[in-house]
Amino acid sequence: MLISDEQLLALHDLGGEPLGMIDAITTEFAAPGTLSALADHSSARSLDSVALGAPIPLPGAVIAAPVNYYDHMVEMSEVRDIRHLGVFLKARSSVTGPDSVVRLPYTDRRFDHEGELGVVIGKVTENVAESEALSSVFGYTCLLDITMRGGEDRSTRKSFRTFTPIGPHIVTADEVGDPTDLRIICNVNGTERQNETTKEMVWSVAQLIAYTSSVMTLYPGDIIASGTPAGIGPIFDGDVIDVIIERVGHLHVSVSAAGAITCPTLGAGSGPTPPPPPPR
Repeated sequence: MLISDEQLLALHDLGGEPLGMIDAITTEFAAPGTLSALADHSSARSLDSVALGAPIPLPGAVIAAPVNYYDHMVEMSEVRDIRHLGVFLKARSSVTGPDSVVRLPYTDRRFDHEGELGVVIGKVTENVAESEALSSVFGYTCLLDITMRGGEDRSTRKSFRTFTPIGPHIVTADEVGDPTDLRIICNVNGTERQNETTKEMVWSVAQLIAYTSSVMTLYPGDIIASGTPAGIGPIFDGDVIDVIIERVGHLHVSVSAAGAITCPTLGAGSGPTPPPPPPR
């Protein structure tokens, strides 16, 4: 499903509520012309004239998949993957949009990039079978799961404000097609660090949705961060990060350590062992 620039801006004028935006778009399937009518009543603007925020600025839930690529399991010296760990939650206040700034909170901790495919849920989903799970997907987006390394709980290390950039848009599921072989690339300062396809996932998108829906009810606008491939590495003040996903888009953000302080928790030096940083 293709959405014009004018329709995208009209949806933005709904106030950024996930349910309102997704309902407006999904209605188009049943009642063609809905988006056109909405756009007709909005102020005409060029997409280039506005700064896009996160396509879903405050999702109901951000659900994340730990160790969901085989090569990432190896690079982290992990003996367990998602099949042993299940899923975890990130704070929804960690979500930010394209061209935003990832703000590193501490001066004395390592922070890593993790480029991922973001899966946006489109309908209430409970206990869905794997064979039917993709029917619950509204669309896909580029996602960064910024991570503080250490022994604190994953939900803490990954939930700082600005630690879940998404965007620049959502591509509806019918436009993306099969999500089991999408190439994900993550560059830092123009140097490629991650390059893998989703076929290397431990659990596919369908398996991930089926499992997650057996644990919790999924609602429209919920986002699943589907895991990261090998190639993760540290980020620093002044870095720029680009995530490019085939048929989905290109997410660009920058990094700042302005205002960073000494970390008050004691998890440094424990937890999963990340690979050594690449030369700078």
